[in-house]
Amino acid sequence: MTSRRNEPESGERGLPRRRTVLATMGALPLLASAVPAARAADAGALTAAATAVIDPSASRQTIRGFGGMNHTAWIGDLTAAQRDTAFGAADGQLGFSVLRIPVPEDRANWNRDLATAKRAVELGAAVIASPWNPPASMVETFVRGSQTNARRLRYDMYGAYAQHLNDFTTYMRNNGVNLYGISVQNEPDYAQDWTWWTAAELVRFLRENAGSIGTRVIAPESFQYVKSMSDPILNDPVALANVDIIGAHLYGTPFANFPYPLFNQKGAGKELWMTEVYYPNSTDSADLWPQALDVGEHIHRAMVDAEFQAYIWWYIRRSYGPLREDGKISKRGAVMAQFARFVRPGYVRIDATANPASNVYVSAYRGGGSTCVVAVNKASAAVSQQFTLTNGAGSSVASWVTDATRNVASQGTTGASNGSFTATLPARSATTFMIR
Repeated sequence: MTSRRNEPESGERGLPRRRTVLATMGALPLLASAVPAARAADAGALTAAATAVIDPSASRQTIRGFGGMNHTAWIGDLTAAQRDTAFGAADGQLGFSVLRIPVPEDRANWNRDLATAKRAVELGAAVIASPWNPPASMVETFVRGSQTNARRLRYDMYGAYAQHLNDFTTYMRNNGVNLYGISVQNEPDYAQDWTWWTAAELVRFLRENAGSIGTRVIAPESFQYVKSMSDPILNDPVALANVDIIGAHLYGTPFANFPYPLFNQKGAGKELWMTEVYYPNSTDSADLWPQALDVGEHIHRAMVDAEFQAYIWWYIRRSYGPLREDGKISKRGAVMAQFARFVRPGYVRIDATANPASNVYVSAYRGGGSTCVVAVNKASAAVSQQFTLTNGAGSSVASWVTDATRNVASQGTTGASNGSFTATLPARSATTFMIR
């Protein structure tokens, strides 16, 4: 994310150039067992084209969590109450389980995000960190196209830079925050305002220096999930051995580019994280509905099509973020919470019919003895949707819904018959089901 974010809140509308590539009352939910499924259809809902079949035996990726970025130097810190709202998982909270913070180049500023990081850890979240620049003494300028003052890490400073990252890791650990991972560079391929890295330079650093870093290493954090930044890492066994998480940002990335066959082929034992995004834009209020529901489809695609293990928003508190400036949960935040509060770290995504009806998106997860299903209905009409677990397990179904007038509102508990139940998905809504 660009350093132009370091502006007064009133100046946020002057967005970086590349960000231009981005951009009613529903029916009450009704649950029923599979036997009286017609009851849901009688409520006036359109019947889904296909049953959403959920197969708990078909495991996919392990989920590490959902979360957001805190950048105190640019927009101020979260308050104590906002930290609890963001990282708590109770009613009225977001349920975030991942926090991303910056790595300041100046050691005197290493404590800036410490208070929020410590509270996030206390609430069970993992913390990762990303640098925008190395210390100034390690940087040189060069000509890159029309940019005459482009910055890059000096080649003779690679070892010192690895020590810089390791020192930050040690500082955080000594202050109660054991980082889950640290990145080599935030958006190395869109760095007019910070430090450029080529794919070859990343590979060199990973091969020769990253092995000395005392936590998981993240790379490359391409701003648009540009595969040419990460392919060379996956194709170099030595570099790959020294990276733990392939990180990506999804600014303007089309859904067609979400899958990553090469990672599936060569990334065994590595993790795949989406470490920064806002969606669909940063110019509109996060309370705009039904636009906020686009976040639900985006998360669905990130989990199902891309098979990411984490999904991390840009600023946690912002006019376009999951928390509004007053610290209240926005509509975008409520949609995120439909995933974050219920799909907890360590849950495993399992196979489910991803698109059983037009504009209906279904993903499923298994953990804690329960099956969690998140259904996003972007249609303007309610949908009567049948769900069936192939193993027939589960007799109790609890649900929560977000729509035009409700935010993660509990809809109570009903029964399932042989692992099947039918539910009305309200028009333009996100619904989470916990099946036990």
